[in-house]
Amino acid sequence: MRVSNVTVRKRLFFVFIGGLLIFSIIATRLGYVQFVLGDVLSERAKNSWSRDIPFEPKRGEILDRNGVALATNKSAPSVLVVPRQIKDPEIATKKLAPILKISEVKLYKILTKRSSMEHIRTEGIKITNEKAKEIRDLNLEGVYIAEDSKRYYPFGNYLSHVLGFAGIDNQGLNGLELYYDKQLSGEKGSVQFYSDAKGHRMPNIADDYIPPVNGLNLKLTIDSRIQTILEREMNNATAQYNPDAMIGIAMNPKTGEILGMSSRPGFNPSNFKNVSPEIYNRNLPVWSNYEPGSTFKIITLAAALNEGLVDLNKDQFYDDGAAEVAGARLRCWKRGGHGSQSFLEVVQNSCNPGFVELGNRLGEDRLFQYIRNFGFGQKTGIDLQGEGTGILFSMDRVGPVEAATTAFGQGVSVTPIQQVAAVSAAINGGILYQPYIAKEFVDPVTNEVVSRKTPIAKKRVITPETSKKVRLALESVVAQGTGKGAFVEGYRVGGKTGTAQKVKDGRYDDNSFIVSFIGFAPADDPQIVVYIAVDNPKGTVQFGGVVAAPIVGNIIRDSMQVLGVPPRKNQIEREFVYGDIPTYKLPNLIGLEKKDLQQLLDTFTIEYSGSGNVVIDQAPKAGVKLKEGSKIRIYLGTKEETKSKKKN
Repeated sequence: MRVSNVTVRKRLFFVFIGGLLIFSIIATRLGYVQFVLGDVLSERAKNSWSRDIPFEPKRGEILDRNGVALATNKSAPSVLVVPRQIKDPEIATKKLAPILKISEVKLYKILTKRSSMEHIRTEGIKITNEKAKEIRDLNLEGVYIAEDSKRYYPFGNYLSHVLGFAGIDNQGLNGLELYYDKQLSGEKGSVQFYSDAKGHRMPNIADDYIPPVNGLNLKLTIDSRIQTILEREMNNATAQYNPDAMIGIAMNPKTGEILGMSSRPGFNPSNFKNVSPEIYNRNLPVWSNYEPGSTFKIITLAAALNEGLVDLNKDQFYDDGAAEVAGARLRCWKRGGHGSQSFLEVVQNSCNPGFVELGNRLGEDRLFQYIRNFGFGQKTGIDLQGEGTGILFSMDRVGPVEAATTAFGQGVSVTPIQQVAAVSAAINGGILYQPYIAKEFVDPVTNEVVSRKTPIAKKRVITPETSKKVRLALESVVAQGTGKGAFVEGYRVGGKTGTAQKVKDGRYDDNSFIVSFIGFAPADDPQIVVYIAVDNPKGTVQFGGVVAAPIVGNIIRDSMQVLGVPPRKNQIEREFVYGDIPTYKLPNLIGLEKKDLQQLLDTFTIEYSGSGNVVIDQAPKAGVKLKEGSKIRIYLGTKEETKSKKKN
């Protein structure tokens, strides 16, 4: 059958169009692959040939507020091997094994694995620079040294629970190291080289280097000078009393900045693998829950004053040794009671029945509302892991007895950090601040601040006028009450003792107490709050005023100098009781004759220097208060020397 020319032309046209369409599709696809996917496919091809030697970033340092390094890094290279590049595994094994102190059998298995790259764990991880040099000098093909570092804590046990620690791969595992791991970690870098299917390096392709991005430095609110004082006093107390545990916190009451924090037992972060998790997982200042005892009375006092329910100087209270509440007899710590006293003396004497009366005046609802307003029963929000919430009575279970015991700190459970935050609010003018310990993140290269934390004021809990009354009452506790052990000559110190029975098998243990003291200074303008709690001190009377108050006094005394707070003469005079060593103000002795000093021999020990009969100088200077029996040095000369000294 003959086909017409028209039909042939039509068929040729369709064939042409079809061919053109197919060609266009192929051309378009080729162009897409060449120009659009070309770089991607080339990169994939290179990746299939490439091997990466990782370069770990430097983990950000942790510094105190003044730039002192508390957690830093030490160079610690690691060994990597590319098994396919090792020509003679037996020779490589014999040379490497003695340096790494690894069994030849284990090493040979690693060097002969069918893999692109292997670490030598654990013997080849974080080795010394000396070992790394020995391995480099071997010039073994397929054996590489990757730059790495390990965490270093230059002060050992110092601040250990707060800092935490990092693992062998520099990942944060505990404390601030874990809490801020993302910011501290940085980003890995690498050296990328290229090899064929057999693992041999391609000589004509240059290595690619991707530099690591180092982690940010973390600057804390901690002042290492105050932390050192805190650690020193806690070490001394641990040696003296051998307690089951011990807690210390120092905070700026006006901002919530933690200036120092420590607990016992402690540990060395560099050696955490040899420490029980029960020790390093429990940062006691934020984790532990226990009955606070009389330090909690500060909250009851603040609430009663704020509601205008008591005049500390005018209102009187009679303590016969116990308070009868709903058939329960709640005893005072002093057998027989304190008798008739003002409510200021109730505070000074830490009189339980007196605080039961204040709690009764407040009523159950108001008392517990103030307790919640001061932050109890909830986390403070401090940037540390494992914070506890404490335990308060459920309001449907609160009756007269529960309210009464709560008023003097029994039957409730709190955390140390809650107490410090709450007492800070009571004495700083009435503002509850969120405690915090991370101050700012800093770029390690430019030293520019990347982010900064500022104080967070949660709420006002009492008025400034009430806060002033609380400060004055607590100052009198230290000068004239149960807190005399914290008295510091030249500084107005306020505070409150606490002695709480420990609970064992659901019952109070008559032989084991947590004794505590919370103090602050200066009392008229607080710059620091210090809390110390000692769990079951041995070989002493277990009272907060006997054990914990002197520790706080020592910390405050030395911290005042660190903070640049000068001593002042205007403070409530310390009331002396039997057994105390009295203090005396040293008079001006310059110009007196030697014979006139005989009357001082009953008070001080005198050492003489120089010749002559007239005092031309003295040490210490006039006006300084000294304990009875203290040594003073007298410089003797002539009257002319005295006149000359006065002119100068």
